[in-house]
Order: sequence, then structure tokens, then C-alpha cells
Amino acid sequence: MANSVSAAPQTKVFHFFLSLLFLLLILFYLSTRLYPSSPLHRPTKIISPEDLDEGCNGLHRYESSEAKCTYLTSTARCDPQGYMNYLYFFYCVCGNYPALGYILLLMWLILLFYLLGNTAAHYFCSNLEGITRLLKLSPTIAGVTLLALGNGAPDIFSSIVSFMDPDTNVVGLNSILGAAFFVSCVVVGTISICVGRREIIIDKLSFIRDLGFLLFVLLVLLMIIIIGNINVFCALAFTSLYLVYVLVVSIGHFFWKEDEKKGLIDVCPPSCSAKAFSFQATEHGDLETSLLNSMAEMDESIEGRRADEPNSIKSYFKITSSTSSCFHKILYLLDLPLYLPRRLTIPDVSGQKWSKPYAVASAAFAPVLLTVIWNSKRKEKTTEERMVIYLFGGLIGMAFGTVALWKTKKDRPPTQFLCPWLAGGFLMSVVWVCIIAEELVSLLVSIGVVLEISPSLLGLSVPAWGNSLGDLVANVFVALQDEPGGAQVAISGSYGGPIFNILVGLGLSLLLSSWAAYPCPLVIPKDPTLFQTVGFLVGGLLWALLMLPCRGMKLDRVFGCGLLTIYLFFMSLRFAESLGLLQLQ
Repeated sequence: MANSVSAAPQTKVFHFFLSLLFLLLILFYLSTRLYPSSPLHRPTKIISPEDLDEGCNGLHRYESSEAKCTYLTSTARCDPQGYMNYLYFFYCVCGNYPALGYILLLMWLILLFYLLGNTAAHYFCSNLEGITRLLKLSPTIAGVTLLALGNGAPDIFSSIVSFMDPDTNVVGLNSILGAAFFVSCVVVGTISICVGRREIIIDKLSFIRDLGFLLFVLLVLLMIIIIGNINVFCALAFTSLYLVYVLVVSIGHFFWKEDEKKGLIDVCPPSCSAKAFSFQATEHGDLETSLLNSMAEMDESIEGRRADEPNSIKSYFKITSSTSSCFHKILYLLDLPLYLPRRLTIPDVSGQKWSKPYAVASAAFAPVLLTVIWNSKRKEKTTEERMVIYLFGGLIGMAFGTVALWKTKKDRPPTQFLCPWLAGGFLMSVVWVCIIAEELVSLLVSIGVVLEISPSLLGLSVPAWGNSLGDLVANVFVALQDEPGGAQVAISGSYGGPIFNILVGLGLSLLLSSWAAYPCPLVIPKDPTLFQTVGFLVGGLLWALLMLPCRGMKLDRVFGCGLLTIYLFFMSLRFAESLGLLQLQ
């Protein structure tokens, strides 16, 4: 109890920081839309056509921020992939104050990572859980399909979004491989060091199954990179390999059922990250898994203030005696820009968060949001065409809202016609995750241009670390628990998760991109550093495959330190190459 009380002020301060940051960056967004015509941004130096042909690479030919600003407004190659023009903001708005630009971009990066993870956990996974229950899937099948999709949502959607633009597909490819490298080396290594004194033994068959399949997947991916292109049929076959993995896991689950009851085999599907499971001992000594429960619990402290929210929108402004201070009132108001846009457009029929006003509003506003996004991506349309689309979306929203108002009850979520609600919630949560992921990729590319960092190194570091820190904290936390099989769950998730992200996340990206390029094959970006990444990743997996059986399948510090050394050596090598201190190509 004391811990929860002491954590409350820290949570409120953290959320206050995020909310205030969001409002400040709204001004930042508006500033990127106001292209000034002041002479300060029109230097006397003429931008040559040769410089413009280089795209954003020609930006650094100029020293002054005014010249760079003019360059940005003179070429379409520097147009943002997302909704905000970060380069314009940095060089034109903050041109004379670069430190301010760096700070704001960093703060916005933190906020985007938070919004991406929070949206995936509280909306995307909530609807996945409902679909799992509606379809009555077994824990094993749900774990390697829908639950794995929920855990890997940030990586998957970031990869898909990055492959939409040929200039950013290197970021997506390296971010998937970087996350797999981080999880399989840093997360597994940290777990081994933390539980080293307990001499925990993990199941050998499950370990070899997961690690062996991951090695096989990497070899197939390496062949694709060497060939340099892939057609839609090969991309479909690559993605379908995950069905083979699901089949292997299902067969193993069927034949090893008795061993699972004794706690000898991992009870969770290996592609499920430990953060998606909560443990509960049953009277038979089994280890029950609660799908997607603890994923929401990870942010439970942040969302704790909304425990009373479902009844009505008015309750959001309800101030009790314990929160009557001016600070809390301001905090609630500042929290609205972060919370309301998603809550008012994503249908949610989970029992704990049910609210009829929000349900009606989400049914009405979801089509409107879709039309806004559609118009923003179709800049060639006339004003009349845009107005027709807005009118069409508004009419559909009014119809959906009327049906929701008529067919839902105030005190409980609907028990009939759940499929449309869950489908709508799933669709809108995917839309929001894609919007945030698109903005995140756009920001990362812009940061790479500003800092002159290669897209491959950027993908290996920032998005890989940002999307994998949750796995690090959650898997280590589960491994340190006294529950039986906790370390097994954590290790299995650390190898099964990358399998899903590569086959489904990267596979879907290749499939959609090759489909768009059909009948021509999709050209894989020529990046020699990909061979380094795959080589070191395979080296880390071989270290684990050789060392762990030799040490009796015991997780210890020698095994963990070896994995961490491999990862740190690889990242040091890449940064040395980026800084020009070492040339291996």
C-alpha cells in the first residue's frame, strides 16, 4: 500500500510532464505549417539545381540555418513522410537556437514512443483480448497469433509504415533486426545475470526449438538480402513460415502437456513476451496465463486516475476531496489532449472501461477521423471533393452514433453484436498505431538528417531500443518472480518474440510493398551493414546454442555476460564506422 501511495505523486508528475509536453508541441506543429516569407529566410545565395538533385543530402552543403531553410523550401525531396515537417521546424523555426530544436525533438520522440506503446497496450490489445474470447481460442493458439500480434504491434506497424516509402525502408529493416538483436542478447543476457545465483534450469527442447527456428528464419532472410529482390509470392511464403512455427508449437503443446503440468516445459507460447502474462497458482499447481492482462497492468499506474471514468465524460472532471487542489484540476485538463482524441475515436467494449457516452462518441467520430486521414493523404483532390468526403464520413458517423445510442445500455457493455464493436475497435486502434508509427518514423529520419547519421544505424538504435525496453523490464521482472516457470516464460518470449516480428512484421512489410510493385519484384535496399547485423545476430544465437547446453541449461553470469559483450562490441563497431573512425566496407 505504501508503495502505491508513494508511486502516485511520481505517476502524476510523469503524466503532467507528458501532457504539458503535448500542449507545447501542438504549438510546434502549428509552427511547421506556417512557412514565413520573411527576408531572414531568403538568403542571397542561390540554390543550384545540382544541389536539389541530391535530395536532403545536399542540405549540409550550407552552413547557415537561413540557407538550409531556403534549401528545404526549394525541394520536395525533403518533404516529411508524416504530418509534421521536422526539418523545417529545426532549421527555419529554431534556426538560431539549435539547442532548443534538439530539446524539443527529443521530447517529442519520448512522447511518440509513449503514445505508441500506450495505444497498443490499452486499445489495440484490449480489442485483441475481446476477439480472443469471442473466437474461444485456446491459450496456445491465441498466444502465437493474436497475443503475439499485440506484443509486437509497435515494431510491426513501424516496419510496415517505413516500407511505404523507399527512402525509409532501410530504417524499418534495421529496426526489426536491431530489436531482435537487442532482445536475444541484451534481454536474455540481463535475465541470465539477474537469476544467475538461483541456478535456474530451463527446458532444453523448448530452447532449441525457439532458437533453432529463429536461426532458420535469419538464414532465409539473409538469402533474400543477398538476392536483392523479392516478389509477392516469395514474400507470402516468407510470412507463411510463421504458420509452420505455430504448427510446431501446437504439436509440442499437445505432446508435452503432461510435462507442462509438472512445470518442466514453458506454459506460455514462446512468441508471447512475458509482459503479456500474469501468473496465478491453481489448486493443481498449474501456471495459468491471463491473456493480455498484465500488458494493461504495465501502464496501470498511469491510467489509475481513470478508474472511475467509464460512467460518463463528466466523471472525468469530477473532483473529489482528495484531488481538490488547483494542481489536480490543471492536471486533469492537461491530460485531455493525450487521452480524449483516442478515447473518442476507438470503440472499447471492455467491462472495466465501458462508458456509453464514449461508445456513442467513438462510433460517431471514428468515420470522421478516417475521412480526415483520407483527405490528408490525397492532396491532389479539389476542395469540393474534400467536402463531399467529409460530408459522407459525417453522415456515416451520425448513423453509427444513432445506432450505438439506441442499442447500448448505460450500465454494461453490449453482449450481442460484439463482432462489429470489436472489429471497429480493432480497426481504429490499428489506425491510431499507424498514425503514431508513421510520425515516429518521419521523426527518426529527420533526426538522422540533422545529425548526419545513416538510416541503418538509426534503425538499429533508437526504434530498436525504444520498442524493446518494455520487453527488457517486463521479462526481467517475470524472471525474478518466485512463480514456477517465470524464467522459462521470459527466455521463451525473448526468442519467440523476434520470430514473430521478423516473419509477420517484416514479412507483411515485404508482402505489401511487393504487392504494390507487382508485377515487378521489390528491390531490397543495398546496405552492406545488413550483413554485419545478421552476422553478429547469428553469432549471439550460436553462443547461446553452444554455451547453454554445455552448462547444463543453467542461466548464469558467464552466459549472460557473453551475450552482452557480443551486443556491445557490435554497437561500438557500428558507431565507430558512423563516426569515420573505422572503415570495414
